[in-house]
This record gives sequence, structure tokens and C-alpha cells, in this order.
Amino acid sequence: MRNFKILYAEDDETLAFLTKDNLEQNNYDVTHCSDGKSALNIFEEEEFDICIFDIMMPKMDGFELAEAVRKIDVDVPIIFLSAKTLKEDRIKGLRLGADDYLVKPFSIEELLLKIEIFLKRSQKNIPPAKTIYEVGKYQFDTKNFILFNDEEKVGLTQREAELLKLFLDHKNSVLKREQILTSLWGTDDYFMGRSLDVFISRLRKILANEEGISIENLHGIGFRFSIG
Repeated sequence: MRNFKILYAEDDETLAFLTKDNLEQNNYDVTHCSDGKSALNIFEEEEFDICIFDIMMPKMDGFELAEAVRKIDVDVPIIFLSAKTLKEDRIKGLRLGADDYLVKPFSIEELLLKIEIFLKRSQKNIPPAKTIYEVGKYQFDTKNFILFNDEEKVGLTQREAELLKLFLDHKNSVLKREQILTSLWGTDDYFMGRSLDVFISRLRKILANEEGISIENLHGIGFRFSIG
């Protein structure tokens, strides 16, 4: 079965990198463009299963891009991701033919759920996403936010589960602090950073007895989740 194709237009390089990476980790083929004009040119040449557009972009904004796309394809699902929070902006986006409008900062899990919903509405089969990971003596169920084995079950908050999944998808690699914050909260914010430190401390405590597993703090850079 082929992977579904997503056209993703976003001019924020960090957010684009993390969103694209997460979508690809969930078996989607993602074509990223940093401006609306480039996205339209590619859409005219290729077929896509779903479109994800930022609104405030150079050369052609997301509203103009969506309007142009709708003249070519009236059915392809379009999701807006935008920092514009006014009700008038959401209404304008939906009137132009968008199927949904997520306000930044957004959760990757929420975006993945939206994509699944719209592909199902398009009567497409969803490629299986990885939902169970091996973490030392535990199994990690990403859908239900739990670490479990035959002897115990450890519940996680949604953010803790998202953070652990992000680490596992990038195991033994350096993740910059701002990349983690943008991936989980959509913004590199000081107060979100404090929350991140709390979540990392809790994960360290949960996994403290797992041989070969560590969350290394790289001062001034970020973290490395090492697993043997």
C-alpha cells in the first residue's frame, strides 16, 4: 500500500522541520514548501491526498493558495495551521473551502487525528501508524498513554506520552530544546520550557531502573534519548 501524500506549506523552518518529520514518522509522504507560490506550482504538477497550509506566508498567503487549489481540485482536504486566532480569519478560511482550521500552537497528535478523519471521509484507507514501542522492560502504548508489562502499568499525561514518543522516534539523536517545544506546543516559550523540564524529570524517574536508557541533558543545546 502506498503512503498518502501531503502538501505542506509553512515558512517557519523549525516548525516545518518538526511537523514534516512527525508526519513522515507516521507513514505519510510529505512535500514541504516555504511559500504559497511554490506550493501552488507543485500542486499543479502532482496529486496529493491532503493539504496543510499556513496562512501568513511570502509570495502567496494561505488564503490565496487555498482559493487557487480549490479551482483545481474541489475535493482534496485542506487544513489551515495558523497563529491568526480571530473568528473572522477562521470563517474566511472555511468559506474558501478549507476543511478545518487549527490555531498555533497545536498538538501533533491532534493534527494526526484530523488527517486520519479527513482521509476516512475521502474513503481512503489509513496507513498503519506505529502505536506500540519497546522501552526497556516496558511496552509503550502511544494511543492510551501508558507504559506496561506483565507486572505493572504506568500512566502518562498526554504531553509526557507525546514527549516520550518524540524521543523514541529520534532515539540516540540530539533534539534541540526549541525543536521539542515547537513540536509539542507549537512555540518556543519560556513557560512551556519549564513544563518540559518537569516532564523530562518524570520520564527519567520512571525509566531510572532501565539499563541502557538515559535522557542526557546537553547544556545550551537540548537532549539526547539514548537506548541500547
